[in-house]
Amino acid sequence: MTTPAARDRAVANYCEEFNEEPSLVVRAPGRVNLIGEHTDYNEGFVLPTALPFEVVIAGAVRTDDRVVASSEGFAAIEFALHDEIGERGWQTYVHGTAHMLLSSGFSASGWQACLASDIPAGASLSSSAALEVASGLAFVTSAGSSITPTELAQVGQRVENEVLGLPSGIMDQLASAASVEGAASLIDCRDLSIANVPLPDGVDIVIMDTGTRRELVDSEYAARRTDCESAARTLGVRALRDATLDQLAQLDDERVQRRARHIITENQRTIDAATAMRSGDAVALGRLMNASHTSLRDDYSVSSPALDRMVDMAQQVDGCLGARMTGGGFAGAAVALVRTEQTPAFIADLSDNFAAPAEQPSTKPVALYSARPAAGASVLVSPNSPFTT
Repeated sequence: MTTPAARDRAVANYCEEFNEEPSLVVRAPGRVNLIGEHTDYNEGFVLPTALPFEVVIAGAVRTDDRVVASSEGFAAIEFALHDEIGERGWQTYVHGTAHMLLSSGFSASGWQACLASDIPAGASLSSSAALEVASGLAFVTSAGSSITPTELAQVGQRVENEVLGLPSGIMDQLASAASVEGAASLIDCRDLSIANVPLPDGVDIVIMDTGTRRELVDSEYAARRTDCESAARTLGVRALRDATLDQLAQLDDERVQRRARHIITENQRTIDAATAMRSGDAVALGRLMNASHTSLRDDYSVSSPALDRMVDMAQQVDGCLGARMTGGGFAGAAVALVRTEQTPAFIADLSDNFAAPAEQPSTKPVALYSARPAAGASVLVSPNSPFTT
């Protein structure tokens, strides 16, 4: 996969379908989280970086407040901005974004477009958040208006929470909207402030897609959030970000105690990881990533047989400083920190030797690739004039 691929396909598809060059092109990247998992909805810290794989929308503005769009491999969609949101599908993300923008007081205009994506769907690399961010940028740009990256991310989170009913945090959307090329983003999920943290020299980020995909786990995600909120109430704190390990003895439920322990320790690991990165200490960063996976597996119970196998294999390969599952868990991708000179051999080793376990078989091809931190969402082409129906 290469950065221009989705851009080229989106533009070419639009030219073929609408017989004109696009006057609107926007993009939004996927993300990988280096560390800080499930801490965002506990008002804690996360440390993601945008990926050089993106959702691209190429099109033109319409004057009738309608959206007419196609996306590779999916049925075409058409709706008016003020229509009720219909059946679930990729249209829900686009239409839901329009609704949340308008209900938040932002301007939005319709467009016709072709979409393309290089982000592996369902791999915990935030393809849905990238679609929300790209759609929001397209709606606002089409209206000749503007929106900040943080506002754009908040709109995307509202789509997840209020339209899709998923109690997710804001990390995915904020990483897609606000990342800076060459750096990870230390995000304070309480005040949404961002500090850019450069990757240490001499190491690569390697994405390890197990080819497994999540099925019917939304209730598991919600259950963990409920446990965290229950723990915070019992401890008398606003969120588990404010809790300490010394307070865990106050929690009588062993499961809730383990969930809280993960959040408290993961929050500190994330802060320590940013410190290690600033000092160029890749070895310390790798150790923290290893500890994060152990906590996610044992205390938060969101890993899986395939993720555990991939991480365990990665940690045994020369040049790997650390590895962990990434994203919500249960399936999808893991991430490794690998010495640059050993990255090709690392990728070849796992590509040749990894196979998902029988109890969790792969449904997509297993894929490994290195990725440098990319820039957040942007407008590549602004509309010159509206399309007249």
